[in-house]
Amino acid sequence: MARDPKSSAQAGKWPVYVPEGEDRDRIYEDLKRQVSPADLAQIDLRSLPAPTRLPIPEPTPPGLLYLPNPYVVPGGRFNEMYGWDSYFIILGLLRDGEVELARGMVDNFLYEIDRYGMILNANRSYYLSRSQPPLLTPMILAVYSRTGDKTWLRATLPAIERYYALWTRAPHVTPATGLSRYYDLGQGPSLEVLSGEKDAEGKTHYDRVKDWFRTHTVADYDITRFYDRKSDALTELFYVADRSMRESGYDPSGRFGPFNAAIIDYDPVCLNSLLYRMEQETAEIARTLGDARTADTWADRARQRAAAINQYLWDPELGLYLDYDFTRRARRNYPFGTTFFPLWAGEIASKEQADTLVFRALRWLEVPGGLRTSTNPSGNQWDAPFGWAPLQLVAVEGLRRYGFDLEADRISVNFLSLVLREFIDHHAIFEKYEVEQRRSEVSEGIRFGYSSNEVGFGWTNGAFVTLFDALPAQRQVDVRGLDGVPVPRG
Repeated sequence: MARDPKSSAQAGKWPVYVPEGEDRDRIYEDLKRQVSPADLAQIDLRSLPAPTRLPIPEPTPPGLLYLPNPYVVPGGRFNEMYGWDSYFIILGLLRDGEVELARGMVDNFLYEIDRYGMILNANRSYYLSRSQPPLLTPMILAVYSRTGDKTWLRATLPAIERYYALWTRAPHVTPATGLSRYYDLGQGPSLEVLSGEKDAEGKTHYDRVKDWFRTHTVADYDITRFYDRKSDALTELFYVADRSMRESGYDPSGRFGPFNAAIIDYDPVCLNSLLYRMEQETAEIARTLGDARTADTWADRARQRAAAINQYLWDPELGLYLDYDFTRRARRNYPFGTTFFPLWAGEIASKEQADTLVFRALRWLEVPGGLRTSTNPSGNQWDAPFGWAPLQLVAVEGLRRYGFDLEADRISVNFLSLVLREFIDHHAIFEKYEVEQRRSEVSEGIRFGYSSNEVGFGWTNGAFVTLFDALPAQRQVDVRGLDGVPVPRG
């Protein structure tokens, strides 16, 4: 894992950084027992500087960040442990009885919070300045449901509180709404973009963004904040926004304007639904541990957030949950798969809101291969015509929570049959799918970001088995027998 396909090839050893205060000699002895002498000779153990504040400065050269326990990686070029991918991977591990491995991954996240200040985008040094969508408490409770270990559960609380604080203080919090936003704490171009997101002509994502800005006008935001036409250069604020877009996990799309450049101006549906779930589940953990007072505090935070989500993010005219631009005091009319997050996260939506949302959202987003991410074919991988396993799972479980089992079954069968057919044809599980035409070939439609379709792929595996297990037996037969013909809408 020390060798990084997203980083420029380098001569000599690959650095592995350990936090200040860790015993490098002990770690080295552990490695000697686990890897061959030839592999060990390629690893250079180094210590990070003692942190005085977040983010911990990125060291040079970049390298892997040490974690104490084994972990599962998504696959392909993503050969490190990711913040939100791991939730879906853990669901699959627990389903297959790999409880200790799943628990070890959660313990790695607790270690990241303690030693690196947050759950990281992934454990590479160039990710030290940002997190990912917060799914810590669902992971903790998923493991606890299999172990029943209250001592371990109690030990997770300090990390939960510290990680929650990251999302509810500046620069992540939006004081005017009480909601939160994505915001990377670093500056400048992302190293993995400069090294690992090049097209056949050698242009990076940033080069292609400049090409687009040079020849287009933008109505979604003030382009001068992000691009200087006179010098043909992206601004420092663009790089902050680009990094923040990567913290969101949806990199890239047009959800917050072209290339998500205005993401720092938005309170997103996904993030605030996840924080609501974090508040509710921390209350549940406190009640499980017999601490009613702490449980009440967290439950009150959840009630306040649910009210703010419905005030700012629910659009009664469109019947969708939408992202809120707190600078313009307006919701952005951009139907996106995250509109299902409030249904999945808990009792945020009323039954009437859910009825309206399901009718409107499925009309916009449902296609033969499940749910497309948005309605906009922008050339970004998190837009139409592409679909991703995490959003299928979130939507389906949200639909089931509100009693829409027929719709949940149909979407599950159509997506799973696509994944299965492509697996039979190509002997691989993929990162994403072209759900309008039901295929795994995506490169020709992606112009921004990276156009490859990585194989492995952790969250697709985890979502597949979770969705499949939730289907009635007859609908499981449909997944195996559709042979490329989707279930029609009723």
